[in-house]
Amino acid sequence: MATLKDVAKETGLAVSTVSRVLNSRGYISEETKKSVYDAMKKLNYQPNEVARSLSKQTTNTIGVIVPHIKHPYFAELISHIEAAANHRNYKILLFNSRDRDEKEKEILDMCNRNRVAGIILCSGTVEMNKFEGIHVPLITIERNLEMGTAAVECDNLKGGRMAARHLIEKGCTNLAVISGVRGNYMPADDREIGFMEVCKECGITYQAFKTNEVQYNMGEYHELIEEVLTQNKEVDGIFASSDLIAAQVLQVCSRLKISVPKDLKVVGFDDVLVSSITTPTITTIHQPIKEMAQMAISMLVDASKDKMVASKTTLPVSLVEREST
Repeated sequence: MATLKDVAKETGLAVSTVSRVLNSRGYISEETKKSVYDAMKKLNYQPNEVARSLSKQTTNTIGVIVPHIKHPYFAELISHIEAAANHRNYKILLFNSRDRDEKEKEILDMCNRNRVAGIILCSGTVEMNKFEGIHVPLITIERNLEMGTAAVECDNLKGGRMAARHLIEKGCTNLAVISGVRGNYMPADDREIGFMEVCKECGITYQAFKTNEVQYNMGEYHELIEEVLTQNKEVDGIFASSDLIAAQVLQVCSRLKISVPKDLKVVGFDDVLVSSITTPTITTIHQPIKEMAQMAISMLVDASKDKMVASKTTLPVSLVEREST
């Protein structure tokens, strides 16, 4: 079995230099990194993670906590987080927090046992006070920072304002917004606030409808959408706070013989894959998911090395016009 010394001999580098590459310590040129990784592959060298973790306070592992894995937004976010972590030679330890309130301690204990370098929290169901015993960076994505190290968000307020303006410019005069979970404030709720601000500024009639925790956990909104459309037939424009909701609006409209965009125009939020494969395709607010994931990883790595990071970073959004408007 190949050893660290064998890798050093193969590359012509000092053992300490090879060790720095494996532990991402200090500046290492890309040429040197490539030489080490090529030698590891050639020799089939596998780093001893247990030994490495015992020699350091942390490993090159990042804990990632999300409320859903199957939800299209979180599926894409996880993919980008993993890619960004891998680029920095980190691995992720993934947790699904949905319906696991009683297992919060188990999740955090696993993070401690695995000596994670930090935690990225994307779930609003995990209480922040549970992290008091975690002495590693805590980076949040699209949730309230509270006691965390740093937060990464998109410009939700501007996104809501953009959605309202677009629907009004398309001729809508009676709008509705279907937004976040009732009684559980999250940064994404600013989408509704921005939307309502523009409606008030323009004198446009609007109604706001909240989802509930069961609907959010199940990703199932058809019943609520049908209730909105059948009881408010004057509505001619809907802003859905996620593309998943917007896609289900299209399904309900098809069942109720409501033509989109002729009778009803629809704007979603996120710009995940589902928005471009529905019929009609969904006009949506593009959330820079890839850049947010990269920013979260960068902040976590910097904070783990005791570098200063901004407490909150807000990334811009943009409108992507498709067939639903």
